[in-house]
Parts: sequence; structure tokens; C-alpha cells
Amino acid sequence: MIFNCFFIFFLIGFNVLGQCANGYEFFDTNSTKMLSFVENYSNFSQSAVGHYTPLYVGLTLIRGAAAKGAVCLDGTLPGYHLHRGYGSGANSWIVHLEGGGWCNSIRTCVYRKTTRRGSSNYFEKQLAFTGILSNQAQENPDFFNWNRVKIRYCDGASFTGDSEDKVHGLQFRGQKIWLAAIEELMSKGMRYANQALLSGCSAGGLASILHCDEFRGFFSRRTRVKCLADAGMFMDARDVAGGHTLRNMYNGVVTLQGSGKNLPRTCTNHLDPTSCFFPQNIISNLRTPMFLLNTAYDSWQIIASLAPPSADRRGTWKACQKNPASCSPSQLNFLQGFRNQMLNSVKRFSMSRQNGLFVNSCFAHCQSERQDTWFADNSPLLGNKPIALAVGDWYFERSAVKKIDCPYPCDKTCHNLVFRA
Repeated sequence: MIFNCFFIFFLIGFNVLGQCANGYEFFDTNSTKMLSFVENYSNFSQSAVGHYTPLYVGLTLIRGAAAKGAVCLDGTLPGYHLHRGYGSGANSWIVHLEGGGWCNSIRTCVYRKTTRRGSSNYFEKQLAFTGILSNQAQENPDFFNWNRVKIRYCDGASFTGDSEDKVHGLQFRGQKIWLAAIEELMSKGMRYANQALLSGCSAGGLASILHCDEFRGFFSRRTRVKCLADAGMFMDARDVAGGHTLRNMYNGVVTLQGSGKNLPRTCTNHLDPTSCFFPQNIISNLRTPMFLLNTAYDSWQIIASLAPPSADRRGTWKACQKNPASCSPSQLNFLQGFRNQMLNSVKRFSMSRQNGLFVNSCFAHCQSERQDTWFADNSPLLGNKPIALAVGDWYFERSAVKKIDCPYPCDKTCHNLVFRA
């Protein structure tokens, strides 16, 4: 297992210098860039610098997608990265859905189509496959020789939209992108899979929940099919001012992009579409086995949902957002309440024998794509078990996995994100 303590990231026009110490990871950046950093951090691994060179996998555009109306926000072709499996994993597949936030208005979607989150013109031609996508047994013990796919995210609605805005040149075709990508992968051999896992991080983690049962339906009953959501448990929670920041955002996403008709019917048959964009209203009714990997104090949600500038007008949460050690007793109490709400939302889900759970008390966001948090010498642990082995135990049914951490600050194995001004 490989872990490098000192690392540098280059993210969306700014540099971030990171260094780890005593279970914390320090990053030099200002608060206005924190959210962008957290949204993109999962795409970079500490092991991607230094003497270690990860596997880089080339981009494939889906050439027939446009004819099916499956296009990015700007009308360009969607794409994916595929690394073939071999040996015992030749007929096993991981389909990993990329994350990267959402756009909930014409303004934010018009901007988004000028980035890699809305146009394949800006896609990286190669991506590093680390963590759950690694091809090395010492880094990814259970899935290293599977066919591993990363589907790029360029619609802004977790692969659910189906609408358009011709005036502003916007195509909201996430559902069609999802279907076109799956159809293409089926033609490349996934139809013969004996094992399949749908996974995703952040907005991709949410997508893996929304599409989990649909994914199951693409395979024969003989195929073992399960789903994994990493950092996808976005909560319908009140912000520090008592408002509903994330619900308001999700309402814009679902309304603008026409997502309602593509959300799970087990939810929309009794709740409004915006409520059905929240995993807490979906997970207990999934028919397909699901594993929830989440931190109890998700960094993205703290910055963008719980204490955004619109709710924290005096900036009293800025220090706490940058470093959990700087949170006041009242702020920690608020965050413990958020943790309790999350744990309550997964109680019924966790009662099902087929489901798995790994909720650690870290200040982080996405842990499956990064090598240092997925499987390395000092990875986060629950019950002395790293995330990779917990997921493997659940998937292959070696043991039940229902792991919930004690409240912050008890866990000394966390890789907490700490921002320095």
C-alpha cells in the first residue's frame, strides 16, 4: 500500500499546497475557493504525485450519442474512461459515476457549459484511476482486475434531466447520457457480466442511488448487481439560519432540468420531485443492495448547504469550515445534530441484511476515489477495517458491514480537510 504525505494539486486556475499531519490534511487556499476545491478534490489522489505514477486511462466519446439526444449541456458528446479487466475479473464490471455539483438556474448552467462539468470540449483526455478504480491489488484488493469505467458528468443534474432551453443553448440530457453510456458499455461486453457494481462520488454518489434499481434491470437475474454511494447522502437539513439552502437548490435543478419524470417511482408516487432528489427519501425502498459510504460531517455540505454565505452573513462559521478544531461548542453541537439527523435517516435502510454502511466521523468528502482514504497504510478505519475491505466484505458477502463511528473528535484515523488562509 502506498501513501505519500506531501502533495500538490492544481485545481481550476489555482494552486493548492497540501501537507498532512496528525490525521489532518492542510491546504493553503482562501475561503472563496474552498467549495470549488472540495468539489474537485476527489479527482486527485495523494499517490498521484511523487515517485508513484498511477494508471492513466484515455477518454472515449460516445459517437452515437447525439443521434439519441444524449449530449452535454452545450450539445457536445458525452464520454467515459474504460480500463479492461482480466483473469478472474474479466466478466466483472464497476461503473463509476463522476461527481461535481449541480446547476440550478440558467445562469449557473450557462457558466457550467464552459467547463468540463458541462462540455466534453473541456474533458481531460486521460484520468488517473486510483482508489476503487486502481488496477493494483495492493491498492484495490477486491476490484483491481475488474473492468473499471468512469462515466463523465456533464449535465448538472446527477444524470436525471431531460429537457432543453433553446434560447440559451442548453441541453439538459442527463438521463439520456446515462442510458447511452450503459448501452455502449453493454455492447463492449458488460451484457455478459457475472458481477456488476454501480458506484459514484458526490453528485455521482447521489446518481448511483437514483439509478441503482434501474442499473439492476439491465442485467439478467444471474448477475450479482449491487450499488455503492460515496458522499452521496445529501441531507434535507436546515442551514444555520434556519433556512433550506440545499432544498432550494435542488428545487431549481429538478424544475429546470425536468428531472422529476426520471426519479424513482417508489418515491414520486407519494412525494414531490424535489423531495425525491434527496437520498433519505429513496434508500429504504431500494430493491437492489446498496452500500452507503459517507462522513458524518461532510465538508461539502458544511460549506455549501449548512453554512453558506447566504445563511452565515456575519461569517461566524468561516473558521469552523476551515478547521473543525476551530469550531465553537455551539457550532459543534449544531454539527452533532446534523450527524444525528443523518444517522436517523439511515436506520431503516441499515435494518436490511442486503445493505452496507460505513459512516465515519471525519470532515471530508469522497473517500473511494482517493488512494489514501480507500486503501493505504494509514487509511481511515472503523473497527480496524479500511474502507476498501469493508466494501469488499459487503459485496462478496464475506461478512455483514454496518459500521457507524463514534462522534467527532474520537476517530484519530480520519483524513480531515483543513484549510489555511
